[in-house]
Amino acid sequence: MSPTRIVVVGGGYAGVLAANRLRQRADVDITLVNPRPQFVERIRLHQLVAGNDDAIEDYSAVLADSVKLVVDSARRIDAAAHQVQLGSGASLDYDYLIYAVGSTAPVPPSVPGAAEFAYPLGELEAAQRLTARLADVPLQAPIVVVGGGLTGIEAASEWAEAGRNVTLVTGALGPSLARGGRKSVAKQLKKLGVTVVENATVTQVDKDRVILRDGTQLPSAATVWTAGFGVPTLAADSGLRTDRLGRLLTDETLTSVDDPTIIAAGDAASPSGVPLRMSCQLAMPLASHAADTLLARLDGTKPKDLNPASVGQCISVGRHGGTIQMSHFNDEALPMHLGGHLAATIKESVCKGTVSFLAKEARKPGSYFWPKGGKRQKNLRKGTASV
Repeated sequence: MSPTRIVVVGGGYAGVLAANRLRQRADVDITLVNPRPQFVERIRLHQLVAGNDDAIEDYSAVLADSVKLVVDSARRIDAAAHQVQLGSGASLDYDYLIYAVGSTAPVPPSVPGAAEFAYPLGELEAAQRLTARLADVPLQAPIVVVGGGLTGIEAASEWAEAGRNVTLVTGALGPSLARGGRKSVAKQLKKLGVTVVENATVTQVDKDRVILRDGTQLPSAATVWTAGFGVPTLAADSGLRTDRLGRLLTDETLTSVDDPTIIAAGDAASPSGVPLRMSCQLAMPLASHAADTLLARLDGTKPKDLNPASVGQCISVGRHGGTIQMSHFNDEALPMHLGGHLAATIKESVCKGTVSFLAKEARKPGSYFWPKGGKRQKNLRKGTASV
């Protein structure tokens, strides 16, 4: 009997973990499609810009040897033909497909000047362009980071610690954190010299400044946009149903509502139209669940419903500080946190551990484990599906 052909689209945290985990069966032929020849440590892109990490790993370090890597982009999924059409013009046939295209961090076209003058940070090529730009910007020149979420906090603090003059503009600082966690972050940002402008909205970006809704003009030799996430349009371009953001709409087993042979993993999944927070922490449990759903199908058993647990948020504030925000299993922040150097040590261990998890799953498929949440169905009753 011929092996089951599985194509994994996307070679980030979710795609690599899913591909490695599927090797629990010997009768599968796994191909991973990714546009880059190296694995990108997305959680270290702000360090790439600061110059203290390259934010990449060889796939040989994280991907099992038996998984075939195809360096190409996926242009369209032909679900009826069970085929992925690639940017090169080639195509791949599949019996099952893991949709793990991840997320993007686009600059909003609705803000005048943003597309032309602002630099996003969410992808390797964008981080490399920003690195090249900052090489021409003197340390004392002002730079503005737009967005006070975890990416914005880590970026602003990393660059301020390197001696740059950084202003962080945001509606709210650390909106996913509890009050104590936000205070911890704010205190450390102040210590590093980051100017935080809250309750603010950027309405225009120019070459040398940003303009806020209230008319305030902030000088900026380089403006970095970290506010908001998007997803690749592959699912929508392929005629598959998505939520309003473009994430593939699935049931609670992460199976596409349109096709039982397509299973989503990571940031681009929208189970029941009530997706989880986009993060590396939750992308990997989603990936392991997607792989387990596919393996259950091959075993002829019923796949289980999704129920991952969040355990907190780890934020680096420079290389020597950080905040660990504790959370309920349902990802709601608890009034508990750790701050300072201990938090920085934990965060760095988490970053290193993420790559170690992938490598271990490559060596020993099925070894990855994450606690169950227990409240996913309750949250679903509260939520509203958005298709």
